[in-house]
Amino acid sequence: MGGKKDGDGDEAYGKPVKYDPSFRGPIKNRGCTDIICCLLFFVFILGYIVVGIVAWVYGDPQQVLYPRNSTGAYCGIGMNKDKPYLLYFNIFNCILTTNVVTVSVNGLQCPTPQVCVSSCPKDPWTVQVNQLSLTVGEVFYTANRNFCLPGVPWDMSVRESLNQELCPSFLLPSTPALGRCFPWPNSSLPELPEISNVSISQGISGLLDSLNARDISVKIFEDFAHSWYWILAALGVAVVLSLLFILLLRLVAGPLVLVLILGVLGVLAYGIYHCGKEYQVLRDNGASISQVGFTTNLSAYRSVRETWLAALIVLAVLEGLLLLALIFLRQRILIAIALLKESSKAVGQMMSTMFYPLVTFVLLLICIAYWAMTALYLATSGQPQYVLWAPNVSTPGCEIVTMNASCDPMQEQPVNSCPGLKCVFQSYLSTGLVQRSIFNLQIYGVLGLFWTLNWVLALGQCVLAGAFASFYWAFHKPRDIPTFPLSAAFIRTIRYHTGSLAFGSLILTIVQIVRVILEYIDHKLREAQNPVTRCIMCCFKCCLWCLEKFIKFLNRNAYIMIAIYGKNFCVSAKNAFMLLMRNIIRVVILDKVTDLLLLFGKLLVVGGVGVLSFFFFTGRIQGLGKNFENPQLNYYWLPIMTSIVGAYVIASGFFSVFGMCVDTLFLCFLEDLERNDGSLDRPYYMSKSLLKILGKKNQAPPKDKKRKK
Repeated sequence: MGGKKDGDGDEAYGKPVKYDPSFRGPIKNRGCTDIICCLLFFVFILGYIVVGIVAWVYGDPQQVLYPRNSTGAYCGIGMNKDKPYLLYFNIFNCILTTNVVTVSVNGLQCPTPQVCVSSCPKDPWTVQVNQLSLTVGEVFYTANRNFCLPGVPWDMSVRESLNQELCPSFLLPSTPALGRCFPWPNSSLPELPEISNVSISQGISGLLDSLNARDISVKIFEDFAHSWYWILAALGVAVVLSLLFILLLRLVAGPLVLVLILGVLGVLAYGIYHCGKEYQVLRDNGASISQVGFTTNLSAYRSVRETWLAALIVLAVLEGLLLLALIFLRQRILIAIALLKESSKAVGQMMSTMFYPLVTFVLLLICIAYWAMTALYLATSGQPQYVLWAPNVSTPGCEIVTMNASCDPMQEQPVNSCPGLKCVFQSYLSTGLVQRSIFNLQIYGVLGLFWTLNWVLALGQCVLAGAFASFYWAFHKPRDIPTFPLSAAFIRTIRYHTGSLAFGSLILTIVQIVRVILEYIDHKLREAQNPVTRCIMCCFKCCLWCLEKFIKFLNRNAYIMIAIYGKNFCVSAKNAFMLLMRNIIRVVILDKVTDLLLLFGKLLVVGGVGVLSFFFFTGRIQGLGKNFENPQLNYYWLPIMTSIVGAYVIASGFFSVFGMCVDTLFLCFLEDLERNDGSLDRPYYMSKSLLKILGKKNQAPPKDKKRKK
């Protein structure tokens, strides 16, 4: 900006805003903007809905939610409604992974018969030699061991049923998890001829370790059941603290900012002292950078004297710059503080804006839930395919049977001499048009997820900007503020600017998709990359991260200009960027002061709730009475962490509204300086505190100025 004052204008960044006698805040007579992008967005949404319908028609998420027996029938629904659990005849033949979804989807590919049962076995049992000549009814049915495949006749011999794998040769005490009967790791095991006790113990332990024991989930559920109302109380405290912090900023913003700046100066000063002390110790007997060279072991640089010297220089430069800013930019810091106070007043006048993040949260939840269900249905689309299977294809009589041939499990299989021949589920058919296009449809769904999420966030920013702009451009506050500013801004945004929001969110979505693709490529090629390739990849990711941050910043200010003037996205983005560049120093000062203040606010809210939750749930607060005793918990850290995370989400929601208010009032303040001069016909709309800081004043008192809204 050279020696020019902010607001005087710089031709390189456009001309200052001219005075418009008809301007009275957010334009009411406006038209639809970015119509082409609006139509494109609606067409895309219709396509997204079609993808959801296709997924709903062809998908079968029950294969993830419910286990299937050997014939592909689901346990827990339909004819097996009273049999919700799946029992493996020999679970140690299964090859399991630690991915729960993979276990659920591929469960039937385990090479052992599986049957739906009403309850899992409770006691260990194995077939004795003297029972082989008895009937299935005598050994299984009369002893209430209903674990044979459906349709096994009562009078079939046990030996024949075991040879054809129609009944299990042993049972282990099991517990249901993921709809399946998994053996206990510490139960007494029967003598089994084909499997040693050691291998069983190892298999059970590994299985339950990989699927993580049911007891933990039960204990977690019990903890939430005993402490949910105290967690809600902690979240209520977070709401109160967030509101109090924002509303009290009008009283304590100045002292608080001063304390925070002095705190930063103190931290930098201590850093300079510590680095200087370390450098003095290592100056004579420490290693030099030439001796250590380049290494990935960063801890080795702690003993290098140049490390502490470089840190000392950097901290000293930062300390000097901050001191110079306090000396020469004190007026701009005072302007930032005054805008923070004014933002606190605006939020106090329009308390409904503080709860608008709930609307955004619900819309985001709908977008995520729709994408998740669509992706799940697409992943499970296809017709079930059944094939002939036998436990031992080399058995006499099986050579005449074509294994893996297609079959229908609902039809009775012809009588043959192959023992254990069954029609079992193999997989879902992937040769149809929809199945061949699953990858493309999933990509479409991911693009839809990013675009809709960014659009919802853009909607929230534009709506809040419209509400807060109506506060600033009200000449007589609060008399001239519209009755329902938030509702009016919401309707105005949806009606006229859906296309502009879609345009801005599409640009951001493209950058985010490119970042995701780059991260995926980096993850796949990480082991094959050399240091040069990793460096190049890191530079690309850094550049894309910076680009995403810049686009978010530009979009945010473009939405503010859209909310005020009702112009299209490109014009609004250009005007916002030019206005900010003409006042770049004020932008930097306000941005950093606001970030510092909101960071302190989040730390205050989250830290306060965290400390209070810790002392309460660990029973360290005594004398609260019987009604306020801490509940007995299995994991006391669970409600504490839940309270902390919830407090952070609540504080972020409230402070995001306040941050949007600050940005909106700041842009309005900059335009107020450019379009008005304080004369009788062109009075300033800013508060008296801002006028006093700037050394300006209106020629006529507000009460003498008649302005129609």
